[in-house]
Amino acid sequence: MNKLSDIGLIGLAVMGENLVLNMESKGFQVTVYNRSAQKVVDFLAGRAKNRNITGAHSIDELVASLARPRKIMLMIKAGSAVDEMIETLIPHLEKGDIIIDGGNTHFPDTNRRTAYVESKGLLYIGTGVSGGEEGALKGPSIMPGGSKAAWPIIKPIFQAIAAKVEDGSPCCEWVGENGAGHFVKMVHNGIEYGDMQLITEAYQIMRDLLHLSADEIHLIFKEWNEGELNSYLIEITRDILAYKDSDGKPLVDKILDTAGQKGTGKWTAISALDLGIPLTLIGEAVFSRCLSAIKEERVNASKILHGPEKVYKGDKSGFINNIKEALYASKIVSYAQGYALMKAAAVEYGWKLNYGGIALMWRGGCIIRSAFLGKIKEAFENNPDITNLLLDPFFKEKVEKAQNGWRNVVAASALNGIPVPALSSALGYFDGYRCEKLPANLLQAQRDYFGAHTYERTDKPRGEFFHTNWTGRGGTTSSSTYNV
Repeated sequence: MNKLSDIGLIGLAVMGENLVLNMESKGFQVTVYNRSAQKVVDFLAGRAKNRNITGAHSIDELVASLARPRKIMLMIKAGSAVDEMIETLIPHLEKGDIIIDGGNTHFPDTNRRTAYVESKGLLYIGTGVSGGEEGALKGPSIMPGGSKAAWPIIKPIFQAIAAKVEDGSPCCEWVGENGAGHFVKMVHNGIEYGDMQLITEAYQIMRDLLHLSADEIHLIFKEWNEGELNSYLIEITRDILAYKDSDGKPLVDKILDTAGQKGTGKWTAISALDLGIPLTLIGEAVFSRCLSAIKEERVNASKILHGPEKVYKGDKSGFINNIKEALYASKIVSYAQGYALMKAAAVEYGWKLNYGGIALMWRGGCIIRSAFLGKIKEAFENNPDITNLLLDPFFKEKVEKAQNGWRNVVAASALNGIPVPALSSALGYFDGYRCEKLPANLLQAQRDYFGAHTYERTDKPRGEFFHTNWTGRGGTTSSSTYNV
């Protein structure tokens, strides 16, 4: 009798294939299924040949091949396809079996699906998986949430295939119930949007203001990757800038400047609006992709709207160091905002998130892995209740040390007409967050003037609201006080 498989996986696209190979390389037997049966045939005859991987050509065959409790991981397109597959699987499964969604699912869907699957006597895991094709094969960052009773069962597989940090700790730990895992993955992707936008702004300043070539910028990113900016995204930027097309010229210079997106950055920004968290940098990163998409409109506008001539007459090497400082400080702000969003979500949804553990999960395998994630882990170990990473002594010192260069870069960019929405919004957040008195007093007076929305007073206790008849023509009736 053939040995039953440890886990089944549905969906043999890039991530699915590589996760299966990763699982098999760690000693697990895997059964694979795909709606297109030919994909299973091709996979078994190709990359999976002579490996401990079996194919199934029906759901019945897949389920029958699995050891109990059955564990089935879905690596299919997020959305209705996941709901349809869950409905297909449920009649074939027994109490205690586990369905795992490893796609980029929006966390409210995971909240809903967890409750539904549990109502059928089954267990459900919604997990973020980060690292792309290489990470899936060699070790991704894995962020599981959902039915907590499923975690001890799936933990040995997930932690075996996950990336490991220097001390051998796996970049995978339980995140929380319901959609917590997919929420953390969503924030991860939002930070990824921010990091990528910050890097591209640094690149544009060097290209368009300092008039450096791709090869020259490559050398700068190479140097940066050997210091405190060391990260996966800086590393691949270094490599991209050095890559030559068939004619020997930099390929990056021939790529059209329109960026795509699959929605996770947008979800992060919308969630921040829903929870009232100023996620300004990631929001600007999303809008920057939207602006890049209207290429033809921008080309036309460039012929009509004119800005200043781009000329830099200062010390180039010193300014390049300023760009490095601006990039580093803004990156810190991006993580600070992302963690503030996770803290707000934990309160809203009743999750007990391990913030230091999340930093550990992001230290290896994932797209946003970087040198200072260890410092984020330390920050929460030193003070689990810290309200904002900018208040941690390490990050406070780094941002304050970098701020002169940061301000110089944002100012020079504005004076020369170079758009730096992420760098400047990060600086605006830093200045706003440390500002004891913002001009919202005037804003609240305006709201009370036209809508009788009331205001609080500096000379009265918090929570007491007042209305003024500003014109002498209004009455004493005021609007009820509430925040959306």
